Parts: sequence; C-alpha cells; structure tokens
Amino acid sequence: MAAGPGCFLPILEWGRTYDRATLTSDLVAAVIVTIMLIPQSLAYAMLAGLPPEVGLYASILPLIAYALFGTSRTLAVGPVAVVSLMTASAVGEVAAQGTVDYAAAAVALALLSGAMLVLMGFFRLGFLASFLSHPVISGFITASGLLIAASQLKHILGVQASGDTLSAIAVSLAGNIAETSLPTLAIGLTVLAFLQFARTRLRPLLVGAGLAGRPADLVTKAAPILAVAATILLAYSLDLGARGVALVGAIPQGMPAPSFPQVSVDTLAALAMPAFLISVIGFVESVSVAQTLAAKRRQRIVPDQELIGLGAANIAAGLSSGYPVTGGFARSVVNFDAGAETPAAGVFTAIGIALAALFLTPLLASLPQATLAATIIIAVLSLVDFRAVRDVLAYSKADFAAMAATILVTLLRGVEAGVAAGVGLSLALHLYRTSRPHMAVVGQVPGTEHFRNVERHHVATEPHLLSIRVDESLYFANSRYLEDRIAALVAGRPDIRHVILMCSAVNAIDASALDSLKEINRRLRDAGIAFHLSEVKGPVMDRLKRTDFLTELTGRVFLSQHEAVCALRGC
Repeated sequence: MAAGPGCFLPILEWGRTYDRATLTSDLVAAVIVTIMLIPQSLAYAMLAGLPPEVGLYASILPLIAYALFGTSRTLAVGPVAVVSLMTASAVGEVAAQGTVDYAAAAVALALLSGAMLVLMGFFRLGFLASFLSHPVISGFITASGLLIAASQLKHILGVQASGDTLSAIAVSLAGNIAETSLPTLAIGLTVLAFLQFARTRLRPLLVGAGLAGRPADLVTKAAPILAVAATILLAYSLDLGARGVALVGAIPQGMPAPSFPQVSVDTLAALAMPAFLISVIGFVESVSVAQTLAAKRRQRIVPDQELIGLGAANIAAGLSSGYPVTGGFARSVVNFDAGAETPAAGVFTAIGIALAALFLTPLLASLPQATLAATIIIAVLSLVDFRAVRDVLAYSKADFAAMAATILVTLLRGVEAGVAAGVGLSLALHLYRTSRPHMAVVGQVPGTEHFRNVERHHVATEPHLLSIRVDESLYFANSRYLEDRIAALVAGRPDIRHVILMCSAVNAIDASALDSLKEINRRLRDAGIAFHLSEVKGPVMDRLKRTDFLTELTGRVFLSQHEAVCALRGC
C-alpha cells in the first residue's frame, strides 16, 4: 500500500465521505455507549485501585486520540477489566493504594504503554503479539475474570480484604467474613440479580411486550445506569452511609489539566515490564475485536497502524490523569450494534462522558461501592469461558497444558506470572514439537502423480528409492533430528541408491539446517547413495543458490516429486 496522508491519519480517509446520515448513526451509537460507559468507567477505576473519576478521565481523550489514528470504524477504546486488574497489580508493587504516588504511577504506566505501542507500530512489530497463542490469551482472560470477580466480593460483603491471588483473597475474605455488612450485602446481591436479569432476560421480555428492537436494546444497555440511580436514591434517602454501607464519596467536579507524572527513574524501570505486557495483551484483545467487527462490514484493519492508534490513546490517557486503556469487547459490540459508522462516534461518546465529569459527579457521592462491584462482577463473568478450556483439552493436550498453566499460575501467583508462564510454556512446547517434525516415507498413489505416507495409504514404492517428506521448516532445533532420522531409514534399507527429500512443506532453511543437509549429503555420498531434493520453494531455493550446497549436492533438485521418481527409476 502506497504511503499517503491516510497512513498515519486514517481520519483523512473516512472524513472525506462524512455526511448527515453518518452523523445521525454515530450520534445514536454515542448516546447508547455513553450510557453504558459511565458506570463501567467508574467501576473499572475502582478495580484498578484508583478513584472513580479516573475512569471517566480515561474515557475521554483516549477516544479522541483513537479516532484520529485508529483504523477500526467501530472499536470503542477505554478502561477494561483485564487491563484494570493488571494496572492494580503493577502499580501496587511500587506504591500504596490511595496515595499520590499510586495515582502518578498509574499515569506513568499509561504513558509507558502508549510510547511502547507507538514505537512498535512505527517499527511494524505487531507480529510480537503472535507469541501469545489463543489458548494462552483465553486462559489468561478466564483466570483474570475469576480473579476480578473474587476481588470484588469484599465490596459485596462490605468487609476489608486484600490479596493479588485467588488463595490470598480467599484467606482474607474468610478471616473477615464475620464483619459482613448486611445492608451492603443486600444491595450487592440485589444489583447482581438485577443486572444478570437485564443481561439475559430483559430484552426478550421487552420485545415480547411490544417494544421495538432499538429501544429494547437501549433500555437493556441502560440497566447499569438504572441500578446506579436506584441505589444512589436508596442510599441518600435512608442515609445508608451512616449504617456502614461504603459509598463512593465526593468526586471532584471538572477535568484535570494535562500534565506529566512526577515519578522516579526506579519507578519507571519497575513499571517497564508490566507496561510491555499490558501493551501486548491490550493490543491482542483490541485488534481481535476490531478485526471481528470489521469483517462483518467488509472493512479493513491495519494491525501496525492499530498499534499507533492504541499508543496514542494510552498517551492521551496518561496526559489526562487516566491509566492504561485498550479496545473493549463489550462496548465495541454495543457501538457496532448501535449503528456506529465511523470513529466519530467515539468522539461524541467522549463529549458525553466529559459532560458527565463536569456536571454529574456531585450526584455520585451517595453511590454504594457494592453497586460498582456488582457491575464489575457481571461484566467479567462473561469473560470466563470453561467451554474453551474443554474444547482445547479435546483438541490438543499441548495447548491445553499451556492454557492450564496460564490459568493456574494467574490465579495462584498473579497476572504477570500467569502471562509469563503461558508464553514460556507455549514457546517451549513449540520448540519441542518443531524439534521433532513429522517425517514420512512416501510412495506414489497408483494412477496419479500424488505421493502419500506409506503407512496411511496404499502406494507404490521403488526398492532403490527412498522418498522422505518432512512437514516442517528446517532450523537449528530440528536439524540434528533430520540427520538422525535419515540415517536410521537408510541403515535399514541396503538396496537404496537414491534418497529424495521432498520439501513441499519446508518454508525456510536456516544456517544450522543447511550444515545438516551438507552433512547428510556427505554421509550418503560416502555410502554410495545420491541425495536429491524435490519441490523446493522459490524463496528457499534463492537462498540455497547463494551457497555452495547445490554444487556439492550428489544428486539433483527436481521441480516435483513425480518428476524425481520418473527420472530416477528410468521413465
């Protein structure tokens, strides 16, 4: 794709065709998403260990920044549950919750994450996200959902509890269970039941009662707002704060001035690795959602530009006293279903949230923390996917091992350790699998030019020919295995005069594998056996031509396996 003004500013592309109909669609979507985001933003800030208003700050400028630099028409950027949990885990290591240093560290984390994402985008490093396999990501999100839900039980019960792992949270809750506040518990359970009912039953009930689809969706998405309003009125009218119900308390009205955090070099160094993990995990989650939604409208996502878009959003979050953000699945789907046509819907949403921060925050002082905790629990339990665990177990024991390790380590040791364990085990299993590639002796399917595994198909072979297909690229980890396998096959066939290595599945040969091919060629030559290659791919052949291997080869390089067999059996 040729470079142009739209490469780094996608707004210049979709902005040219913006019209009144698109404006109307974006405004409607913005209203629906704003209603959804206000309670979510407050709740996720609390999950990150930050004051509720920080969630609002993180939902304003990041949306505008993404609209300028992002390529998805419908992705909604802002605080999400998993990143909020990772923020709390990372910042809790360098500062005490509730302090000025804690808030400054969260801002620094957003700026670090944003800078890393932008640099990754400029250097086209989106492929780094490929090191997080789907089972690892799925396992991490499932474990994080359980961990987040467990961490919010203290607000439902109205007790003091702490801990970054499931076991620590459970022990802390058990030790304080006797202090449970019955009014708080009643509010928490009631809101949980209402939100679950709204999520699963309310829309069909409204449609069955004659309400049109769009209004029914709006009422359903507004359920958290209804819960917030109802519990604020209840807490205010019954003075529940005086009865032991923890309330949000006074929230500063207005917007913070853009600024840089005052943090030490040591703090920045301690936050560097968490910032990188947040960047990669946030990018994987965000781009997956963006690509899924774009495919439904036959639109295109540019992953490297998405890195820049998300990076700009995180930098904007940091400059506005927020914390790390990414594209959220639930809000993006709502944005898509509500009819958003362009990222301008995100800009309108940002305006709506800014108005809420300017004028509505005094009304939130009497909001019970149990209400926000219930909102979080209902949201994150949808992330818990035990069916995916079962499916991966049935399909691949190796992938299940990586997934199970991610879940267990995340629950028992924390989010960073969980990701590291999952990635490490995935890479180790990949190296193990590719170090012992599938290799098959092949023969010709009668009446065709196809060659298949002699152990799986009825095929014809020649006594003086040994045709071997290797189903993996050749590199340092499997090159010695290739030597040993060919040596073993030749040793058991004294009549062999030609060995043909079928390279149809070989996409690359590194320097170590090239040395192994040379060694195989020398050993076979000493045994009076010619060594041939067939179906070598163009890029692989180009590199082989730059070496002396082809001149030393005792045999030939054939275009196809059929040509090789015909030539060597005298056809």
